[in-house]
Amino acid sequence: MEERLALVEHARKVIGNRLPLIVGTGAIRTEDAVAFATHARDHKADAILVTSPPYALPTELENAHHALTIDKAAQLPIMLYNYPGRMGISMGESYFREVSRSSNVIAIKESSGDFNNLHLLACKFPDIALSCGWDDQALEFFAWGARSWVCAGSNFIPREHVALYNACVVEKDFDKGRKIMAAMMPLMNFLDGGKFVQSIKYGSELAGLKAGPVRAPLQALDEEEKAQLQAVIEGVRRNVAAIAVL
Repeated sequence: MEERLALVEHARKVIGNRLPLIVGTGAIRTEDAVAFATHARDHKADAILVTSPPYALPTELENAHHALTIDKAAQLPIMLYNYPGRMGISMGESYFREVSRSSNVIAIKESSGDFNNLHLLACKFPDIALSCGWDDQALEFFAWGARSWVCAGSNFIPREHVALYNACVVEKDFDKGRKIMAAMMPLMNFLDGGKFVQSIKYGSELAGLKAGPVRAPLQALDEEEKAQLQAVIEGVRRNVAAIAVL
């Protein structure tokens, strides 16, 4: 916990007022999540990210109570974060109905990979702004009205990710968007290959960002994997540049 609190304070100093700061509050216990949220408020975070508590496996109503308790304590704009692959449960219709009672719940990073949840949110909960949290579904999210994308690869090849966003959201040219997405799929597939964090770290290193080593129990990419990722990145850059002005 001490490290996470220190990182928020460091991020606030580095960012200043240049960009919004959204602070994660994920924790198994509601009390800990509240502590992260109130600390974020005290250090002038612009919003908080509220997840389902991992490992605990609450019901949808218990999970909604978890979110609303954090909301009551922090009184900040909230982006929900639905990632059942890491949390063990998924936010569903009953959950969204309960948390929608708060005007602070304004967005969701939807990372379930389940198009049914995408359709549910777009059709029944339009006041919760959609943000794509499953990288290889970005095109579909934009087609359903998402206007943001929390994307891992943008840490090291941001221009290519912005190109897809511009094509779909700004220009509304989905033919162009499909071509860019197809050009980016080798990267999406590599990141889904089982060493996600390691790949983001190494991609950032290639971009000149000192990301540091991965934390145990994870282990760094081996030399063959590094070479493969570097080749994938070079291919994505080359192929997207042939489609869009970067």
